[in-house]
Amino acid sequence: MHRWVNSELKAAQSAMFLIRKYAVDKESSDALLEWLKPFETLIYKREGDWRELADKNKLTKSMIPKSNSPYGQDLIDKMVMLIKEELHHFYQVLEIMDEYGIEYKSITPCRYAKGMLRHVKTYEPDALVDKLIIGAYIEARSCERFAKLAPHVDKRLGDFYISLLRSEARHYQDYLTLAQEISEFDITERVEFFGQLEAELISTPDEDFKFHSGVPA
Repeated sequence: MHRWVNSELKAAQSAMFLIRKYAVDKESSDALLEWLKPFETLIYKREGDWRELADKNKLTKSMIPKSNSPYGQDLIDKMVMLIKEELHHFYQVLEIMDEYGIEYKSITPCRYAKGMLRHVKTYEPDALVDKLIIGAYIEARSCERFAKLAPHVDKRLGDFYISLLRSEARHYQDYLTLAQEISEFDITERVEFFGQLEAELISTPDEDFKFHSGVPA
């Protein structure tokens, strides 16, 4: 459960990083930071009440693209919707943890995302394309693992895992769509490149067991 909470928040943070770096002006960037602040404060500083977070997830898609941004509103719209859904899932997981009497504990990041981000190109727009492809793999793998876990937990958790599949599937499709729209070339080869990296990360021994980790060592 703790890994799951972190995964939802991390997904929101990653999407927010992309739109702040590539597609919005300073005013919108500041608004995005304020949107995420109560969620990060709860996790990193242990301040606030998780029950109040449902009222904090109110930002709309009416963000202003940077005037010199070639990526514009489509990137903003897709990423803002993703962030809203991930933060909603974040709240739902905390709600379930409360039901089950599970106290949140901090955990360290796993090697999974870092292992792929290490291979991101250093120039644009290829760096952004790579980050979007990696985002697609993270979302697709989450979707797969929720589906695999659902039959092996109680009905409450199983039903919830299944309810997440539609949004997770749309998320990885949105990432790939954006990657191809932004890319100056066909991304198939790059998708296959990261697919090989990702396959190695989930199939090789891993001493740190988490939601996206490899085979338990």
